Amino acid sequence: MAKESSYKIQNIVATTSLGKPVPLTKLARTQPNTEYNPKTFPGLVLRIKEPKSAVLVFSSGNLVCTGTKSVAQVKQVVEAVIKQLRKINVNVTIKPKIKVQNIVASGTINLKLNLNFLALEMENTEYEPEQFPGLVYKLIDPNATFLLFSNGKLVCTGTKTRAQLEESMDQLLRNVKVALKNYKK
Repeated sequence: MAKESSYKIQNIVATTSLGKPVPLTKLARTQPNTEYNPKTFPGLVLRIKEPKSAVLVFSSGNLVCTGTKSVAQVKQVVEAVIKQLRKINVNVTIKPKIKVQNIVASGTINLKLNLNFLALEMENTEYEPEQFPGLVYKLIDPNATFLLFSNGKLVCTGTKTRAQLEESMDQLLRNVKVALKNYKK
């Protein structure tokens, strides 16, 4: 039997603190993979090639990492940032604690979805096909927001762990099946 649903993590947004200030102007002047315009945004964007990601570096030493697909990759990216900072004599002495803020996953549930019907049958939905072809469905616990499309494709955002993501996907499938049972009556 084919799997009822599947997903792939597309992006993890994580934060951490290096525990010391970072001279952003010096970092921008000496490192080629940076973008810094303090007049428009207080953070510096540091691009990491492998794993491909972008890190917002703030003068406080706080980091926001985006673009990775696993927590292991987030750790690699933070290590790469620390290495670059050593080049400008900023020696990070703590082991930064990484906190996942958001996981974005894309996937599918192997069902054709009648979005008009689901919008009527399920709670916490928004569907305006004239504005956007997807139905927005919000779960409260675990906290997750889904974009559902009529072909069964989906995007999930808002979870912070793989376990929450799994639970959200399971709950989504259960709730859609209950709604579809009513549709067939």
